[in-house]
Amino acid sequence: MGRLVVVSNRVGPLKDTGRAGGLAVALVDALTQTGGIWFGWSGDISEEGTFGQLKTQKTRKIQMIQLDLTQADYDDFYAGYANRTLWPILHYRLDLAVFDRRYEQGYRHVNDRFATRLRPQLKDDDVIWVHDYHFLTFAANLRAMDVNNPIAFFLHIPFPAPEVLAALPNAGSIVRAMLAYDLIGFQTERDADNFRRFVVEELGGNDLGEGRLDVDGRQVVARAYPIGIDAEAFSKFPMAPDARKNISRLERLLGGRQQIIGVDRIDYSKGLPERFRAFERLLEDYPENRGRVALMQVAPPSRAELDAYIDIRRELDELIGHINGRFADLDWTPIRFMTRSFTRRVLAGIYRASRVGLVTPLRDGMNLVAKEYIAAQRAEDPGVLVLSRFAGAAEGMKEAVIVNPHSAEEVAAGLQTAITMPLEERRDRWQIMFDRLCREDAIAWSRSIMEDVAKVRR
Repeated sequence: MGRLVVVSNRVGPLKDTGRAGGLAVALVDALTQTGGIWFGWSGDISEEGTFGQLKTQKTRKIQMIQLDLTQADYDDFYAGYANRTLWPILHYRLDLAVFDRRYEQGYRHVNDRFATRLRPQLKDDDVIWVHDYHFLTFAANLRAMDVNNPIAFFLHIPFPAPEVLAALPNAGSIVRAMLAYDLIGFQTERDADNFRRFVVEELGGNDLGEGRLDVDGRQVVARAYPIGIDAEAFSKFPMAPDARKNISRLERLLGGRQQIIGVDRIDYSKGLPERFRAFERLLEDYPENRGRVALMQVAPPSRAELDAYIDIRRELDELIGHINGRFADLDWTPIRFMTRSFTRRVLAGIYRASRVGLVTPLRDGMNLVAKEYIAAQRAEDPGVLVLSRFAGAAEGMKEAVIVNPHSAEEVAAGLQTAITMPLEERRDRWQIMFDRLCREDAIAWSRSIMEDVAKVRR
């Protein structure tokens, strides 16, 4: 295998600053092993005349290459098609999707421009690995430029049922462009099956079994590759000085009370209003928890310029005011809500100090918070994970308390089960999940995809 060329919307960081997500850490590890290029958007907006100029940064083994976007391309490609059209569709939110022909044209234009700029950087033995919904048509652009390298793709968010995706104008054309990839990876078996069903039902392809598809004589592999974390490394984070300091602060603040922790970006897919209503139901149906259990929600804002996110922030503020006003006491506030971000080490300390991890998205590709919460626990006295059945993590974490996030009563009952779970049962559930996280880590995830794309090409 030659160099690895990673393509993603954002690039880096190459060094773990404490804020890098699990994906960035896994990609840096993969790039370090083979050497290669990390290519994507710089995050900057530039004038039309300077668009396309490469920004490069190089270490001994990895070269980072970044491009700016123009304001028009940002509006149509990123804010438009990627986040106003594809994001809601892929998260089953047809009611929020905006269908604008200009957005789709801008999306295809940027995919083509990025492919054009990457093409001269490629060598014949490079393996190209493209990430996420920003670049669904990217491989088709490269193939049109006579790039014959093996190209893998991984979708980090859900892939919806065919009858949902069919509502997207030109859905067939978008998926057909995806078939220019040699291997297409998904977070869950459900997502991979949805893709294969679409290809068979809408494009007339043949399902050959074992994830293999044949469309017009071209064979493509579409399988599930659940992303992992470095569980062993993350389990050591709570012992870092800044994490231990925050654990002590939280324990003093809680004063023997139990804490439920939620960590999510402010996004309609995360189910935060439903979560707060479920916590209110917990206090209603199980009044013994009043004054004894608190919910801490860490929720950094994202895509704050979009109307849907402005609306959800307003709704959250109203719900928190209502619940705290109804149940708070002189020395107890039911919900603490923070819109700042924390380093992964500090979060690890917060996880360890929390009896319950509450991860209840309405729809999520994987959700690594669920895995990080388990990795951060004390083996001798672990907390309990309450997990949405619609998070990709639920496929591989059956020992969590699995709930339907749309049902306040079911989530409240799940929280009560977690709060009152005996120590021996908590230990048993935690040990099974932690051992699995250590086996199926981020390195195993990237290695399995690279091995399979090599097999497909052979």
